[in-house]
Amino acid sequence: MTRVLIADDHAVVRDGLKHILERAGKFDVVGEAADGSQVLKLVRDCAPQVLLLDLSMPGRSGLELIRLLRDEQPALRILVLTMHAEQQYIVRAFQAGAAGYLTKESAATELVSAITQVATGGTYVSQAIAGKLATSLQEHQDEA
Repeated sequence: MTRVLIADDHAVVRDGLKHILERAGKFDVVGEAADGSQVLKLVRDCAPQVLLLDLSMPGRSGLELIRLLRDEQPALRILVLTMHAEQQYIVRAFQAGAAGYLTKESAATELVSAITQVATGGTYVSQAIAGKLATSLQEHQDEA
């Protein structure tokens, strides 16, 4: 079982994510955080393998948390799950040390696949995000 910590400031989102992960049968939700300061404490106390992290929460920003946790807990795999689909967020999250990036529009099956891939050392981006990044790179190439 993969140990997962869910970090999102909306209780209904946390409940839904927990339900999806428990139904999948291969994840153990070891904690839930509603703000940035809780994330740091729970990562230390619960020792998750994967942190499912929203970028927009009270307290510390998601990007700041990724940077802090990369230094403090290098084995922790971080999968961003957010409403932000803009390229600058995606790039910043990966530069900070995230292992994957999904938007909240993703299907439950994609979430399960993404956590599984990230937990086993892989990197994950949805097809929609990969398309955005590829288009952006092509646009930069055309400008050069």
